[in-house]
Order: sequence, then structure tokens, then C-alpha cells
Amino acid sequence: MERFVSIGEAAKVLGVSITTLRRWEAEGRLVAEHTPGGHRRYDLAKLRPEQFRAAQDATRKTIAYARVSSHDQKDDLERQKQVLELYCSRQGWTFEVVADLGSGMHDHKKGLKKLLSQIIDGSVGRLVISHKDRLLRFGAELVFAICEAKNVEVVILNQGEDTTFEEDLAKDVLEIVTVFSARLYGARSHKNQKLLDAVKKAVEDSQC
Repeated sequence: MERFVSIGEAAKVLGVSITTLRRWEAEGRLVAEHTPGGHRRYDLAKLRPEQFRAAQDATRKTIAYARVSSHDQKDDLERQKQVLELYCSRQGWTFEVVADLGSGMHDHKKGLKKLLSQIIDGSVGRLVISHKDRLLRFGAELVFAICEAKNVEVVILNQGEDTTFEEDLAKDVLEIVTVFSARLYGARSHKNQKLLDAVKKAVEDSQC
């Protein structure tokens, strides 16, 4: 749906004559844009915001987002995608699946960047995820706030704890310790390696 329309189309949308539209513009009740050639163009988002928004929302797509932390969880990633695809199909939505393989601790994953870019540019109307933590370990609330600001519906299929929560959390803790210990002691120092070995052992023990 074109946002800027001619005076004739604008008059039709408002249900008035072109003469009335010109009078309203002269009275300052509405403002028209003017093309380089001097033609009037009216902004439908201002003339009929509810109508324009409804038409715009109808063209926005649904994105189903799936993520796992590591390569050894590829089977789980496929299961996530299948669940999301089945759910979206049953709702009759036109959708796209975006998937990431990477830690939930950082936001520089390719799929997440694509998702955020499309939410911000207004092309996404709905976001579907299996669990909240599939989006980000920390920072998901910020993404949800952006969705709210952009009028994007967020659908979380499972509100309970993710079945891979403990495994992912252990890997995330190890990642945090690796980064900070490297900064504190140097990536190759004996003290750093000793600390990492201790953390790895604790992580392995917690998973047993």
C-alpha cells in the first residue's frame, strides 16, 4: 500500500471532494507534501492512521527464531525448527525460520542481527520462539521492548524452563570465566589455565 497518494486518491479515502480537500489544506487542517514537479502528495498514515496501519500490518511477516549454543546440539536445533514450523503452519501464518548456532550470552549472531534489523525496519509483525532463553540469555527483555515499540507480537510457545537450560547455562558460565580470566591474567598464563581447568571440572560435575 502506497503511503503517499495523489489529491484525488486522498479525497476518495476521506470521502470528500477535491475542492474540500484543498479548502482544508488552506485552513491548515491538513498538510500536503509537494513533489519537485509541484504535485500534491498526501500521507495516508496521517489521513487514516488506523486504515494505513491495518494494511501495513497485513503485509508484515512472522519470523520463527531458533537457537542452540553449540554444534553438538544440532539435533535440538532441528527439533526447535520443526516445532516452530508446525505451530506457525497450524496458525495459517506466512513465516520465515531464522536459526542461530551460538551462545545466548552475546548478540553478534548472524540470525539475531537479521531478526533485529527486520524488526526495526518494520517488516516483521510477529516473533515466535520456543523459549525465552532461545533469544538471548541476558537481554531478551530489551528485544521484547523493541518489539513492543514496533508493534510486533511476541509468541513464546513454552513459558516453563527449557530442557537444555542447565547445559546451556553451564557453557555460558564457562564462556564468561574464559573471557574475564583472559583479561585478568593473560590468555596463556599458568594461573589462567588452572582457573579454567577448575571451572571446566565444576561444569562437568554439575552435568553428571
